[in-house]
Amino acid sequence: MNSSIIIILAVVLVAAFVWYLYNSLIVTKMRVSEAFSQIDVQLKRRADLIPNLVETVKGYAKHEKELFEKVTQERASLVSAKGVMAKASANNELSQTLKSIFAVAENYPDLKASQNFMELQEELSDTENKIAYSRQFYNSTVLDYNTKLRIFPNVFLAGLLNFKEAEFFGTTEEEKKAVKVSF
Repeated sequence: MNSSIIIILAVVLVAAFVWYLYNSLIVTKMRVSEAFSQIDVQLKRRADLIPNLVETVKGYAKHEKELFEKVTQERASLVSAKGVMAKASANNELSQTLKSIFAVAENYPDLKASQNFMELQEELSDTENKIAYSRQFYNSTVLDYNTKLRIFPNVFLAGLLNFKEAEFFGTTEEEKKAVKVSF
């Protein structure tokens, strides 16, 4: 009688642990998804601002056609990118190209003084800050989730429950290099 109670108690404890682990992994995985959607929202906001910025700069720098085409292509790549790594790569490419636009703007004092350009630049700067914060929050959430998957004894059960590690939103070494602008 005592051994059957101990066995039942042990089974109940193991089942309770598995139930708790599964639910906590689901909650953490949902936080990762929510954090990524916040990055997506900010990237969309930036993508929506870019055509206005390009049109404003075009009026002053008509001969910079290649740069405008590149910005448009990079924006389209970002909008159509699927998955964490694809979005990270497209985001980094677009960021590099936007730096070139602001470098071009330095050569046009009338453009720099334009109220419309200044407002767009301010909105884009604000959005860039929000993107940076969202990326940081996402990566922190991914760290929590991946850590939860790797700690003992979760490491054994997470695989059995079909949980996979999430990808960090990062940059490559190539993308970290400074932008070279030539006129």
